[in-house]
Amino acid sequence: MNERRIHQLFEISVLLKGAHALIECIGGIVLAMVSTASVAHLVNALTQEELIGDPKDFIATHLLAWSHDFSLATKNFYAYYLLSHGLVKVLLVIGLLRGKLWAYPASLAALGLFIAYQLYRFIDTHSVGLLVLTAFDLVVMGLIWHEYRLVRQHLPTR
Repeated sequence: MNERRIHQLFEISVLLKGAHALIECIGGIVLAMVSTASVAHLVNALTQEELIGDPKDFIATHLLAWSHDFSLATKNFYAYYLLSHGLVKVLLVIGLLRGKLWAYPASLAALGLFIAYQLYRFIDTHSVGLLVLTAFDLVVMGLIWHEYRLVRQHLPTR
């Protein structure tokens, strides 16, 4: 693959990370603003039809159980996590898209930490989504590393 294509993949993957970061920020803000009762009410409304049709529906019963155990502390944790995670990624994406040298190693370190946490959570949840996200993050890390090497090669020598 030529360097132009690799650079395009780098830009697309960074833009996708940026879009995901903005969604996380919005989700964190929304979650901080709603009450736990509102979350439970929303889940009840979303699962009611499904549970009428199949009272043992796996997803609906688990969502309902989760919403009843959704405490204020849990809500605050997720709101803070989404917002802080999203803000870190937004700042890194801006730095990468502007070609700031500090953003490359910072992004590699942040993604490495996010991957470690995602794998830790996977052990607990066995969520395939976490594996997909981790695989995407690994590809993005490879593209960032490749781009960083190119950028450093073109720096003026002292």
